[in-house]
Amino acid sequence: MHGRLLGRERDRGQTAIEFLGVTPLIILLAVALWQCALIGYTFSLAGNAADEAAHQGAITEGSRKGACRDAADRELPKAWRRAMKTTKCSASGGLYKAEVRLQVPVLVPGVLNWPFGVEGNAAAPLEAER
Repeated sequence: MHGRLLGRERDRGQTAIEFLGVTPLIILLAVALWQCALIGYTFSLAGNAADEAAHQGAITEGSRKGACRDAADRELPKAWRRAMKTTKCSASGGLYKAEVRLQVPVLVPGVLNWPFGVEGNAAAPLEAER
């Protein structure tokens, strides 16, 4: 019985040491999941901004390109608005097309962006001009 007690004394703190060894991996996994969520959200924002831009460009009379770009800009949160690379708007074949390119933020939106961008495309039928 005395030997069992001595063995327990030697293992004291083992759980704490194992937890400290695994903690960096847990944090790294959480950071990777957060970055994946930001990439997905950026794709979603680019698609929505392109959709709104194409719709606004299709229904506007007059300066369609200006309305298209303004709609894309208006639909984005501030951090992504500053990271917007390009917005291309054009009419072809009875459709008004919009393409929005955004940069993906690194961990914190508005601080630092990846050098690559994501693209959102959309088209809306042109409204008949009166």
